[in-house]
Amino acid sequence: MVHVVSETGGRKGKDYCILYNPQWAHLPHDLGKASLLQLRDWTASVLCSPPDLPAKGFSNQIPLVARGNCTFYEKVRLAQGGGARGLLIVSKETLVPPGGNKTQYDEIGIPVALLSHKDMLDIFKSFGRAVRVALYAPGEPMLDYNMVIIFVMAVGTVALGGYWAGSRDVRKRCMKHKRDDGPEKQEDEAVDVTPVMICVFVVMCCSMLVLLYYFYDQLVYVIIGIFCLSSSTGLYSCLSPLVQRLPLGRCRVPNNSLPYFHKRPRVSMLLLALLCLAVSVVWGVFRNEDQWAWILQDALGVAFCLYMLKTIRLPTFKACTLLLLVLFVYDVFFVFVTPFLTKSGNSIMVEVATGPSDSATHEKLPMVLKVPRLNASPLALCDRPFSLLGFGDILVPAYGIGLLVTFMALALMQRGQPALLYLVPCTLVTSCALALWRRELGMFWTGSGFAKDVPQSPWAPPSADDPQPQKDSDTSLPRPPPGEELAKCPPPPEQPPEVSVPEETGAGAPPQEPVSPVGCTPEPTSLVGASA
Repeated sequence: MVHVVSETGGRKGKDYCILYNPQWAHLPHDLGKASLLQLRDWTASVLCSPPDLPAKGFSNQIPLVARGNCTFYEKVRLAQGGGARGLLIVSKETLVPPGGNKTQYDEIGIPVALLSHKDMLDIFKSFGRAVRVALYAPGEPMLDYNMVIIFVMAVGTVALGGYWAGSRDVRKRCMKHKRDDGPEKQEDEAVDVTPVMICVFVVMCCSMLVLLYYFYDQLVYVIIGIFCLSSSTGLYSCLSPLVQRLPLGRCRVPNNSLPYFHKRPRVSMLLLALLCLAVSVVWGVFRNEDQWAWILQDALGVAFCLYMLKTIRLPTFKACTLLLLVLFVYDVFFVFVTPFLTKSGNSIMVEVATGPSDSATHEKLPMVLKVPRLNASPLALCDRPFSLLGFGDILVPAYGIGLLVTFMALALMQRGQPALLYLVPCTLVTSCALALWRRELGMFWTGSGFAKDVPQSPWAPPSADDPQPQKDSDTSLPRPPPGEELAKCPPPPEQPPEVSVPEETGAGAPPQEPVSPVGCTPEPTSLVGASA
C-alpha cells in the first residue's frame, strides 16, 4: 500500500494499491513505522539512463517515473544512486511484480513498486502535486467475518430448498386424487435429471467457461441478461405461495383471449410478477454500485437457487454420484490444472469468476453470492474486495461440513479454491454412511424409496370404475415393499377429501366407511414398516 497525504494539510490521507517485490527491499507491516516522504513527480522521464536523473538527485524523496522499456533494475539502480528512498513506477498495463535476479536484489536497498496510471491521476486530482507518501505492506488476516454470512446464506439455502422440494413431493404423492382444473397451477412440475442430461450439462459448462475466458467482454452481458430473467423468475416462485395466501387481492383478470391472460390470473400475482421483474432491472442498472448492489444480487441469487433446488430433482443416488464426480473433475481441472495451460499462468475458473484483469468492460459475472470484506485490512482495496461463492457450489451438493473445509483450505492457501473438491466427498461419504446406517442404500441408489401405487384400505368400498367385488374382511393386508411403509396422508387443509357414500340397496343397508384418497392409506395398527 502507498498512503498519500497532502503537504498543505486538509483532507484525510488515502491508501492506494501498489505491487512490489519484497526481494528488492522489505516494507514495514505497520503504517506507523513507515517513513512519510515527499513524492517527486518525475513521470516525464522513464529513468532508464543517467541523463534522466535531475541535477540535484532525489534526496530523501520517492520519485514517480514512467514505465518505459528498460529493466526494473536499471531504474531502481539510478534512483538509489540519486539518493531516493524508494521508487514508484507508473504503468498503464496490468501490474506485475517488478523482478530481477539474486545479484541485483543484493545490490539494491530501497523498495520498488508499480502503481496504476488510474491511481496516479486520482492522487494528483485529490491531493494536488505537493504530497507525501509512505510505503507499507499490511498483513492479510486468514479469515474474514463475511465468511460467516456466506456460510449462513449457502447452508440456509440448501436446507430450505431441500425441505421445500421434499415437502412438495410428499404433498403431490398424497394428492394424486385431486385434479387441478383451476386457472393456475399451484406448483410447477419438477424435472428429473437423467445421465444424458448430466453429460450435456457438463459439456455446456465447459464450453461456456472456455468461451467466457476468450470472449469475456462480449458474453458477460449475455450472462447478466440471463441472470436478470432467471432470478426474477426464481423470486416470483419463492414469493407466490405467500401472496396466494393473502386475504386481499383475490380479484382476477376479466375474460379475454390474450395469451396467458385467458387463464384469468389473479391481479395480485401480476403485480408480484412486475415487482420481481422491477427488482432484477434495478439490480441490472445499478449492479456496479459496490456499496449496496451486492445485497440485491444475493437476494436474487438465493431466490434463483431455491427455485432450482425445488424444480430440478436427482431421482436416484446413482445419478447424483455421477453428476458430483463429473463436476468434481471439472472444478479441479479448471482451477488447478488450467494455470499450466494458460499464457498468464492464471486459473480459468478464478479468472472468469472474478473478471479478467485486462477486461475492457470491468464487468463481473453475477452467478455468485458476494459479501464485501468486513475486516479493516487495506488490502481489500487491492484484490478481491468481495468473498465469492458460485451458484454451482450451492445447487449441486449438500453441505455444511464440506463448506467449512472449503473455508479452511481458503484460509490456509490464500488463493481461490474449487469448492466442489471438498463438497463432493463430504456429500457422497455422509450420504452413503447415513443410507447404510438406515439400511436403505439399495433404495437410495435406485431411487425406489417411495411406493408408486399404494394399495387401498381393504375395508374401502369399490369405486364406480372398479367392477371387482370387495374382498372379504379376513383377507390379509398386502405387505409393503421392504423398507417402505404405506403412505400416511392427512387431508389437505384447503379442501377436505370427499366422502363417498353409496346408495342404499335397502332399508337395512349397513353404513359404509369413507374412501381414502388414492395413494393415501390409513396406517393399519397391525403393520409397522421401516421409514423409507
